[in-house]
Amino acid sequence: MKLAIVGATGMVGTEIMEVLKEQDLPVTEYLMVASEKSVGKTINFNGKSYTVIGLKEAVSLKPEIAIFSAGGSTSLTWAPQFAAVGTTVIDNSSAFRMHEDHKLIVPEINANLIQSTDKIIANPNCSTIQMVMVLAPLHQAYGIKRVVISTYQSISGSGMKAMQQLENEKANQKGEMAYPYPIHENCLPHCDVFEDNGYTKEEMKLTNETKKILDPSIDVTATAVRVPVSGGHSEAINITFEKDFDLSDVRRMMHDTPGVTLKDNPETNTYPMPLYARGKDDVFVGRIRRDFSIENSLNLWVVADNLRKGAATNAVQIAAYLIKEKLV
Repeated sequence: MKLAIVGATGMVGTEIMEVLKEQDLPVTEYLMVASEKSVGKTINFNGKSYTVIGLKEAVSLKPEIAIFSAGGSTSLTWAPQFAAVGTTVIDNSSAFRMHEDHKLIVPEINANLIQSTDKIIANPNCSTIQMVMVLAPLHQAYGIKRVVISTYQSISGSGMKAMQQLENEKANQKGEMAYPYPIHENCLPHCDVFEDNGYTKEEMKLTNETKKILDPSIDVTATAVRVPVSGGHSEAINITFEKDFDLSDVRRMMHDTPGVTLKDNPETNTYPMPLYARGKDDVFVGRIRRDFSIENSLNLWVVADNLRKGAATNAVQIAAYLIKEKLV
């Protein structure tokens, strides 16, 4: 069983290796793959030293699975080439998410849709993953009509350049800017680029991907904000249901949902925070309360490590499912 990590030298690639160490998949050979500028570098992983190889060489080695985290343009060019030699690609970019021929997978929700003929599988957006993990059981129980979501997204979602910008600003040093404005002691209502409708691509991902994963009839409207937090996305979610609900049943459902951890006790100041979620695979939910302004509506606060369940963990879980179900 050969597994290639495409984008092995990046932030998500590094996190994928951490998750793979923890998951202990039955992989006999790992291929560390990156762009030409990184070819020849050495990566230490799980007690072994690996030399980074290029994409062309990796395709020729025909791995059973390739986890891509190297950007949309790389995925569009190279994922079909891997698929053509029989590799199953799990892609972290947005390149294939909304394509009708490719599945958009969160394993706890819809892994059963995957077939052996699916050679390019899309990993959803980080913000979408943590939201639908909580929405899925609620939709099944009460039928979701509408979701209003505001995100508070870590700078790690923008990569190393953004992390360096924050560090430079903290130290009062000039440097390369990942954002059009300072991020230190600031909030930017600007995640990804603006589209013609006034929403950003990130906001539209939350809308479109939720519909594809859960139900096209669900209305989703989003505001995505970048905050000066180095790891972990937070979301304030307002949900309107078809049917009424009992808060104790909602809490019980969240407690019992695999991959979700309930942290909800105002009396002890217990609620999810990025500081607590960092390095963990679960999605954390709290501040569960009825919206008293409109019937059949609920407010939630949801937090997850965007590099773990929002990217690396979800991708590795898909790989584990493929291996377990003998789909590769």
